[in-house]
Amino acid sequence: MTLKNDGLVIIGENFNATRKIKASSPRVLRENGKWFISYVQLDGTPARLDVTASMPEDPNEQKLFAIPHIAEACRQKDMDYITWSIKSQEANGAHIIDLCVDEMSVYPEERFEWMKWLVRTAQSITNSVVSIDSSDSNTIYAGLEEHDGTISRPAINSFNLEDGRQVLVDMAREKNAILFANASGNRGMPQNSQERVNNLEQCMRMMDEGGIAMEDRFLDPLVFPIGAGPDFGNHYLDAVSELRKRYPSVHIFGGHSNVSFGLPQRKILNHAFVTLSILSGCDSLMIDPIMNPVKPFNDFLFAANSLTAKDEYSVRYLRYIRGLNKPVKRVQRKPASVNT
Repeated sequence: MTLKNDGLVIIGENFNATRKIKASSPRVLRENGKWFISYVQLDGTPARLDVTASMPEDPNEQKLFAIPHIAEACRQKDMDYITWSIKSQEANGAHIIDLCVDEMSVYPEERFEWMKWLVRTAQSITNSVVSIDSSDSNTIYAGLEEHDGTISRPAINSFNLEDGRQVLVDMAREKNAILFANASGNRGMPQNSQERVNNLEQCMRMMDEGGIAMEDRFLDPLVFPIGAGPDFGNHYLDAVSELRKRYPSVHIFGGHSNVSFGLPQRKILNHAFVTLSILSGCDSLMIDPIMNPVKPFNDFLFAANSLTAKDEYSVRYLRYIRGLNKPVKRVQRKPASVNT
């Protein structure tokens, strides 16, 4: 995947059925016994998503409730909110839009249908790469079958050493898909940086055998919340550094906002952790580009590479700065009607 100015590859994490907003958020409104999430469409028009159906009836539960707004928008097939959720990520720098519907149903057949619908819907809204994300390989396959390769390439999130996930390598080759690989092992989550590296090294060998091009591989050493373990941040960063030494051309990323779960002022922690990740060797980020804007990270990347002689004579830095002074033209697509 070649990107303008050699900048960071941004994977927008926001279209996931697990995403929630606290009922105490200023975006949450209550009027006439109904609950709404307010937002502003990209053309500046104020809008609302009715989330009354998701809210518990008990007032005490309502105070602490986290509203599953993406899942609610999908259930209602609210195209305004869905379009805003996808296009706002693009407008803030996302190149890949991650799609996950695992929380929509406990029944596999229903998840398949939700994934098919969401892939079809997303591709009616955007030309960007969509990442088909699920803990179930069959759900990913359902999404790939629905994906229209004439609009964009798909991405698969993600392959690992767990039983049943290796089939995704063959799927990626057959569907011309970008392939994410994470550091989960066949006996569970990695316990330290070395296990992360060892697991991903095995994944790399399998991708070698599967004929996956190096530029189509994205390695995820896995970010765990530092609130659950003080060394989790270092485990990830050390793994990134070692993987970058071993594989200079591969993409390396992580779910960077995971690091701050359970802690206050998450934006501050996320920003610092992304900066440390770039220093360690990440060239890709999976973030909320609205909470943590992309431009400061690209600014840092190009400046740091220039200052440390990775960018000799500041050639890439100068090209990047010239690009900042050019107006950006975005092609807006009106959402097509989507069959339900």
